[in-house]
Amino acid sequence: QVYFKEIATPILPAIRRTINSCRAQKIPVVYTRHSHRDPSDYGMQEEWWNTVIRDGTPEAELMPEVDKRATDKLVHKHTYSGFYDTDLEQYLREHGKSEVIITGVMTNLCCETTARDAFNRGFRVFFSTDATATANEDFHEST
Repeated sequence: QVYFKEIATPILPAIRRTINSCRAQKIPVVYTRHSHRDPSDYGMQEEWWNTVIRDGTPEAELMPEVDKRATDKLVHKHTYSGFYDTDLEQYLREHGKSEVIITGVMTNLCCETTARDAFNRGFRVFFSTDATATANEDFHEST
């Protein structure tokens, strides 16, 4: 996502390798995009961070470098979790998936929360340490 470009750019090669491997093995590729449509879905995000990523702004768009294709799934989320208040679980179950591979940013927030929610919903989770990143190495390593 453009908002996280500075943090995501160094791991883009690893993310692309993971995506290409998944595509080669016919594993669905799912992107999450974190943004807020209106104040009713800000939750604690605005209070904690003093800002939110607003839907429809350039910062809310996926980075073109990730090469999202029409066959890839895009999940719009407004919390750290890719599962909360989205159709991600339904999509995975409809496609017979029992495992997820986590890549992207922020390791200690969105990636970790999505991984925990996947586990709690009965999915086996694979967490790609070379294809995830966050604001600093301590946060990344502690996750």
